[in-house]
Formats: sequence, structure tokens, C-alpha cells
Amino acid sequence: MKGLYFCCSLLFVTCLLGDIKADEAYNDGVYIVYMGSAAASRDNHNILLTSLEERKSNAVLHNYQNSFLGFAAHLTKTEADDIAQRPGVVSVFPDPVLQLHTTRSWDFLKYHSGVEIVSSHSAKHSISAASDTIIGIMDTGIWPESESFSDEGFGPIPSKWKGTCMKSDDFTAANCNRKLIGARYYTAGGGMSSPRDHNGHGTHTASTAAGNTVHNASYYGLAIGSAKGGFPGSRIASYRVCGPRGCKGSNILAAFDDAIEDGVDVLSLSLGASPGYGPNFQRDPIAIGSFHATEKGITVICSAGNDGPLKGSVVNVAPWMLTVAASSIDRDFQVDIVLGDNTVIKGGGINFGELQKSPAYPLLYGITAKGNSTIYDEGDARNCIPRALDREKVKGNIILCENEQKLYTAKQKLSGVKRLGAIGMVFISDNARSVASSTGLFPVAAVSRKDGKKIISYAKKERNPMATILPTVSVTEYKPAPVVAYFSSRGPSYATKDILKPDVAAPGVAILASWPSQDSVGKLAGKNPPHFYILSGTSMACPHVSGLAAMIKSQNPNWSSSAIRSALMTTATQTNNMKTPITTTTGSIATPYDFGAGEVISSPLQPGLIYETETIDYLHFLCNIGYKVDTIKQISSTVPSDFTCPSNASHHLISNMNYPSIAISKFKDKEIKVTRRVTNVEDDETSYIVSVEAPNGLDVKVTPEKLEFSKENKKLSYEVVFRSDGGLETDSFGAITWSNDKYRVRSPFVVRSM
Repeated sequence: MKGLYFCCSLLFVTCLLGDIKADEAYNDGVYIVYMGSAAASRDNHNILLTSLEERKSNAVLHNYQNSFLGFAAHLTKTEADDIAQRPGVVSVFPDPVLQLHTTRSWDFLKYHSGVEIVSSHSAKHSISAASDTIIGIMDTGIWPESESFSDEGFGPIPSKWKGTCMKSDDFTAANCNRKLIGARYYTAGGGMSSPRDHNGHGTHTASTAAGNTVHNASYYGLAIGSAKGGFPGSRIASYRVCGPRGCKGSNILAAFDDAIEDGVDVLSLSLGASPGYGPNFQRDPIAIGSFHATEKGITVICSAGNDGPLKGSVVNVAPWMLTVAASSIDRDFQVDIVLGDNTVIKGGGINFGELQKSPAYPLLYGITAKGNSTIYDEGDARNCIPRALDREKVKGNIILCENEQKLYTAKQKLSGVKRLGAIGMVFISDNARSVASSTGLFPVAAVSRKDGKKIISYAKKERNPMATILPTVSVTEYKPAPVVAYFSSRGPSYATKDILKPDVAAPGVAILASWPSQDSVGKLAGKNPPHFYILSGTSMACPHVSGLAAMIKSQNPNWSSSAIRSALMTTATQTNNMKTPITTTTGSIATPYDFGAGEVISSPLQPGLIYETETIDYLHFLCNIGYKVDTIKQISSTVPSDFTCPSNASHHLISNMNYPSIAISKFKDKEIKVTRRVTNVEDDETSYIVSVEAPNGLDVKVTPEKLEFSKENKKLSYEVVFRSDGGLETDSFGAITWSNDKYRVRSPFVVRSM
């Protein structure tokens, strides 16, 4: 995994950036046998296990028996097919290999939202005050010595905690404390023999969610400030489910089974499958595990994936989890390029190069450095394709490269010019300019295509073009921010277009967080290893929301996971720090497919109204996507004995789920009605007035237009009627907002004609 994440320390990578693309790979002949959680299945579970162990010794890798039933085992295809027909078995599927998908970020959220992080209830509810809220992190493990995980100021471990601190050659019980209260690891798939994080990703995400405040944190002086997690008062439980070969589904299910029993309040998963994996939720380890966690009141937060801006690329789309997109913050890592005529172009990236400040170095456009080979043309040279350039021409120059030719990765182009003896590189790419990553001591600057044209023009017209690349400087209060990251996966959901995903966006671009002190990934030659490192990805956005969810739970211990999700969604903002609509990196106004309900704010503790989605709603969702009653009764531990699916079950009914957003697909009719119910979470009698943002071609009417709550009547319903004369766009976006003199409760909607 170190090798994989070394790629991610560079901007120029295929996996771009911080998360590795998911891979639906299967190996080792391991199958997962899922048997739901119905009590009646336990005897069948025991019979199957006993029979298998008698026939094949050491076949069973995991036995799921706490919160749901099943096992992972080495099986032949014939054995798997046979077991799939046995009583009590919901599904049998090959063990999938999933992959891994902050100082200024929290300051930005606080400033941008205009909300104080400290609750008005009392000083003891400060986000830095120790609490009994526990965040479980499923990732690559944890580096316990990090200052972010010190237990100074923490009281006894919560009595509800039933977990453990597993030992290994490099991890002892003493590595856990009153902050890091648990650490587990799972050995299936090989390469994992310790809870310790030798990759960095797990340490980074854990500190982003719940790390203590660490003053003067930086990456070799960049992004200097006080690093802190979303809820520093939270306890952390680490579950190492990812190893050098990825994140095995069987390990993920084992971690869910343990975490539910251990007593966590929030689960954070910065990993997932490839786009389009599904929609069979009974074969998706994250969907399975998160369903059972949600049944037990645990809030599950997942990353949306890094396959944007491709439409329909969002993953982790089950309605019982909260799915997080990635956005930028108001910090920019700038690299000045000084040309021979003293023109200064502001590029981006993270480099610690030591070139002179004056433009004393030859600047060579890739096309000018073309080699003699007839295999490669001028376009290949312009794009710095490996082997298209001549070593003698490149050596000692700063090379100017375009990025129109995408057959080769940017990393390959960078490696090529370095190998040929270049002393620096200017890389023309809008995406690379928008998401900074480290190239260490080698001077690299990424520039937009607009600025790239200026540099190309200079390089062409000058007889001896010269330039220099300066080291990176960190610039704050950068505008506009937030911007939806280009890599952040987009909706609509592949599994069902009648649930809007992603749910929210959070900071995920160039996030500084804790890093293993013995890791060499971000280390500069001749320097001590950094204790903090900068990564980008929806992996980094996910723990921001996990920290906020834990903060809400600490303030409202009786709230359900759906209430917490509702608070985060309905309080989200759609405006940036210029008081204009949030955009994507192309400049277009962001839609709910880009960022769900919007950018989370730093303190969504009092939303006014919440949308409660109950387990029965999720069961009806399963009915409406085609699951049979008998299967649903096997899956759920809380299904009523008299539960039946609606006789008219269909995808159209999914839009009626009591979700904080509304999605309607295949809008062929002239009129569709959906209902929602809201709960007043304030003590006072109050009334709310509705306002509607509707796109052209769509008439939206809400009844009633006023909701009047009393102390006796905290729950009220409303109906939304969507009408169209047939002139509807493929995707039409809008919002329904309930407001009183204190709160604004906003729900986005999308209506699709397809």
C-alpha cells in the first residue's frame, strides 16, 4: 500500500488523488455467505459452519455472529452455488476487493458558515471537551504515537465500550489510551498482522475526524496552523480492514460485526467499490454492514468516490448511509513561474525546489525537445510522452508540457522528464492546477490552460526563453471557495435514481492531517519525516462529516442516525465565500448531483426540523427495488412479523421515502405527488412557512404552505405535487425550504424525465 500511496503523494497519478480507484477484483477463492440477522437463521448458520469445518479444515476466515449472521470461507464455485440454495442463506458472493477512495479546513467551515463551533448550551459542550462519543474508523489502521491521539484531558473510557486493543509485534495494549480506545485488525487477504498504520491513510482520516488540537502543525512549513479534527472530544476506535492488496469485503463485514458490538456511535469509511457496482445491495459489503449498523442506531458516513466528474459515478449509495462529496477550501498552494520578461504566472502544486528566484534557466517547450524517432509525432512531444523527447535537448532545462494526450498518466510524463535530466517542469492542466499535491524537491508548477497559452506564446516568440519555478507558498482566504472538486464522483445514483446521492459535500482538497512519523512517503531528502501530510480525495471529505456527526450525537444522544443525517443536510449551504452560488472547477453552478444538499457547515446542532427515516422506510425501499418479503425478513432483525410489501411496489414509490431530499426519475406523467413528514426538535410552539425554488417547465406546489407545531404535536406531514407540461429538461433541480424566524430547513430535489 505504501507504493500505491506514494503515487498519491504526487499530483500526477492515475488514481488521483488520495484515493485509489475501486477495483472489482476477486481473489483467493474466498466467498462471503450472508445470512441476514433473523433469529431463525442462527441454527442454519451453525449447521452450515459445522458441516463446512468438518469437510474442509481452516476453510473459514471470518464468522459473523454478533449483529448479523454469515461467514467468509475458501470455497469452490460449486460449493458456493450449493450453499446459496441452503435454508437461511440470503446471498453468496465472491469476496470483493474494495479500495481507498486539517487545519485550514475546519477554520474555513467555521468562518464560511458564520456559525460558532462552540454550542450556546454551555462551555462544557465545546468540540474540544472530552465526550463519550465514539467514532469507528475503517481504514488502513492508525499510528498511535501521533500527538493527535493523545489522551491528555480525557476521562475514563466510556462504560458502554466493549471493544479491545489487539496486540501484535509492533502494537501493544499500551498503544491504546483514553482517546484511542480500541484497535483491531483483520488478516484475510494477507499483509495485515497489526493494527498499526504503515500506509498513512487511516491515520490521516482518523485525525481529520477526531484528532486533538495540535498547534504549529504543517507539512514542512506549508499550511501551518492548529490542526484539529471535526470533534476532538470524540474517542477513536480503529479497524484496520485494508492491506497492501486493498480492502477485502470479508474484512469490512467482520469490522462491521465487531464495531456494532463494540459500541461505536459513528462509523467512517473512506473506501468503496467501482462505479456501477450493484445495485444488488445484498452483495455489497458496505451496504450490508451499514444496514445492520443503522438498525442499531449507528450513523455510517461513506466517501462518494473519486471518479468524477463522470455523471453517475457516485458509490456508497444505500439510503441508510450518508454519502460525502469533496470540495475545496479557501487555501491555495501557489507556485510562481517567473518568465524571462519578468512576467509572473501563478501556478499551483507543492514543491520545495531550490532554483534561483531570477529566471536563469532555459525554458523548453515539449515540441522543441522532440527526439528523432519516427514512432512519435509532434503531438506526443508537446505532451511529453515518454520516449518522445530527446535526452540531450531536455537535460538542464525546465520543460513545458501539455496534457491533451491522456494515454499516458501525468506521473509517467513527470518521471520521463526527470529521467532525461530536466531541472523542472511546467504542466498545463486545469485539473492539476485545482488540486495540489507534492512533488517533493523537484520543481513543478501546474498551470491552467489559460495561463499555459501565455507561457507557450512566450516560449515560441523568444529566441532564448528563460524561466524559473519558485517554491510553494500557502495562500489563505482564496476565492472562490468552496468549489466542487473535479475528481469528486457525481450523481445520479446507479442503483436507484429515486434517491439523491451524494448527500452533502465537505472539504477534501489538499487537507493537512496526521501522518505516521516513520513513513517515507512525504519525507524530503535530508529532512526528518513529517508528522503531517497533505492529501486530497473524497477520503478526506468523509471524516470531516464523521466528526460533525459525532458532535451532533454528543449534543443529542437520543437522536437517530437519520436525524443526524437530516441535520447535516438541511443546514448545508449552497453559497461560497463570495456570496455567490458554489460552482464546479469548470465554473458552472454546482447541482445536487455534484454536492447533494450543499456544503456542510461547522455546527449544524440545531436544525429546527428533522426528517426521520425509520427502519420500516428502508424495508419498504427494499420492497420497491424488488426484494421479496421472505428475504427482507431474513435480512432485518427489527422487521415486524406482519410486515408485507406494498402490492404496488415499484421504483416510483421510493421517492416517498422520508428522506431530506427528493428525487423523481422517469417523470412521464403530468403529475406526481410525494409526501414528507418533519419533526420539530425545539421545545417551543412554532410555525414554518414554505418557499419553493422551481426550474422552468416544472410547477411545484406544497400543501399545506404553513406548518404549525404545538407542544403536543411535534410531527407534521406535507405533500409536494410536481406538474409539467412536457417541456422538462432531462435533469431539473430545485429546493423546498421551510423557514421561521430562527431556522431555515432546506431540501433539494431533482426531477428526471428519464
